[in-house]
Amino acid sequence: MSPLTSGSDRSRPVPASPAARRDDITTALRSLREERRRLERLGLELPLARCHHETRYWTFLDALFAVSDAPVQHGGTGDLPCPDARA
Repeated sequence: MSPLTSGSDRSRPVPASPAARRDDITTALRSLREERRRLERLGLELPLARCHHETRYWTFLDALFAVSDAPVQHGGTGDLPCPDARA
């Protein structure tokens, strides 16, 4: 299946650096928003549904990489925090 927009082409390799990944995902989401507006004006329902699907995919990638690229903060022994019984 061909990409809906050049910015949302899934066949491109995923960049190695977090900043480059963020830039690519931002570009993909921006291009899909613009394409969605164009498809809405034209009233093309099937391509609009595909655009929605692609937007969900790139939004998922955005969240996935936001979590995986977040810096790790070590504040203790490495154990998970226990809820405070007094609360």
